[in-house]
Amino acid sequence: MTSTMVHNKKVDSTIAAKGARRKMVLAIGFWLIVWQSAAFLLGQELLLVSPLAVLRSLGTLVVTSAFWQSVGQSFVRIGGGFLLGAAAGCACAALAARFATVRILFAPLFGMVRAIPVASFVILALLWAGSNNLSVVISFLMVAPVLYTSLLAGLDARDPGLAEMAEVFHIAPAKRLRYLTLPAVLPWIASGCRTAIGLAWKSGVAAEVIGLPRQTIGERLYQTKLYLETGELFAWTLVIILLSAACEKLVTTALNAAERRLCR
Repeated sequence: MTSTMVHNKKVDSTIAAKGARRKMVLAIGFWLIVWQSAAFLLGQELLLVSPLAVLRSLGTLVVTSAFWQSVGQSFVRIGGGFLLGAAAGCACAALAARFATVRILFAPLFGMVRAIPVASFVILALLWAGSNNLSVVISFLMVAPVLYTSLLAGLDARDPGLAEMAEVFHIAPAKRLRYLTLPAVLPWIASGCRTAIGLAWKSGVAAEVIGLPRQTIGERLYQTKLYLETGELFAWTLVIILLSAACEKLVTTALNAAERRLCR
């Protein structure tokens, strides 16, 4: 009876997931039709290109080595900034959860980082780190506060009864981390990563547009503005969206796999 119920739940969840994907596809199709209609009615490709024109521009770009060099350079820089920011945010959250004094000291620091406009950070980082490392620094600064806040909330939400039980039974710290802490906080880390990845790509590419490091997506976006290449502008924007979504999927899959492994 129990196995039958579990099987039925899995079937229901699969059907629900397929239904959600179908609705998403229909929603995307609707807005593509709206976009195509608006571009046709406006009739000014300089202002608004059609989805088909964007795909043509993208097709022209992807067959060039310069395209993949730009994607690779931006991916390494922004991805590196994300990983550094996530590691720093998680480490600071762990310290803040353990020591009240550290939490008090970190509160104004991360509050200030969240409040300062990205443009101010970009200008300062351009002076300190130079254009080549600009997107790394900006991505780091955008990601660290998000992971800090998310993980700290997860650590604060842990069941104190489990910690008391671990003390009573003298469970080793490594086992507490493996079986109690990580399963409790991984969903919070995953939630923070989903938000942080989008911020990392938005801010990182914006920093590249200002700093103009060679062979990056930001430099290519700036060139589309100079030469009024609206089709390429939309194509590069689509590339950024796809890269952000791919990174989010990759990180989420890795965290979900880690969570399943911990729950065995």
